[in-house]
Amino acid sequence: MGRLNADDWAEAALTALAEGGLAAVAVEPVAARLGVSKGSFYWHFGNRQDLVLAALARWEAHTDAVIASLARIGDPEERIRRLMEMAFGDGRDAAVSFRLISEADDPVVADVARRVTGKRLDVMQAILQELGQPADQARDRVVAGYGSYLGIAVLCRIGVIDSAPEDMVTQALTELGILR
Repeated sequence: MGRLNADDWAEAALTALAEGGLAAVAVEPVAARLGVSKGSFYWHFGNRQDLVLAALARWEAHTDAVIASLARIGDPEERIRRLMEMAFGDGRDAAVSFRLISEADDPVVADVARRVTGKRLDVMQAILQELGQPADQARDRVVAGYGSYLGIAVLCRIGVIDSAPEDMVTQALTELGILR
């Protein structure tokens, strides 16, 4: 691996967070994951909190990029289908989402988790409304759907299932009122 940059550290921290929660985002284990000494860390970050913030910013930027990519899809039904495929196909993001919501006692984590979750719910609700669902019904459906997404992350985490079932996208689209 070439010279590491702050993004490399943030990405490794995000992976550590997905696997072990906020406590796993520690300098030495992340350095070991990257195959470097912890001295490399101090070229990019002043302390562990800075690394956590960089990982959180990376997670939020990923959500923003997904939302931007969806905006380029004209058909709202195709847009929500693609969103479901991305969501249920990305086990790491589901694990990060669950872990951060579970760490909501930390005010910094809570703020980012609330903001990212809000963006996700809002984009889903807007798509359902574009498809003709009333605002209150669309909101209820996306809250239930996002809760299912997080529940699947929990089931994967505790080893009940290895990954989201293959028909999960179809099930989610049915529960969102897209398929009948």
